[in-house]
Amino acid sequence: MGKLEANKQNAINFYRTAFLGDPISAVEKYVGDDYTQHNPSVANGKQGFIEYFSRMAEEYPDKEIEFVRAIVEGDLVALHTHQVWPGEEHYVTMDFFRFDANGKIVEHWDSIQKVPTESINGNSMY
Repeated sequence: MGKLEANKQNAINFYRTAFLGDPISAVEKYVGDDYTQHNPSVANGKQGFIEYFSRMAEEYPDKEIEFVRAIVEGDLVALHTHQVWPGEEHYVTMDFFRFDANGKIVEHWDSIQKVPTESINGNSMY
């Protein structure tokens, strides 16, 4: 497996591991020495990430995630996901991860939108 494919798979594994309730393992295995967070709802650094996803696991243990697309270019991986939260709340997310030379995640950006019940154009979010 080449470096780009490895980064893509590691981004998916990182996200899945954290989202499904084990952010400590996700950080230990996939994150580099420094971690810059751009989501304004999550504190910067590894500990901020762990605290946020630990709280989400406790408050929303039955959430689900589907990886719709994964795109890699250079040191960036983009993930397009479909999340289902309790109460049948559906969200579309687009996450970007930057990797260091050692293949570890060191920076994250995202955009999250609730899937609307109506669409003027009739197209899905995926």
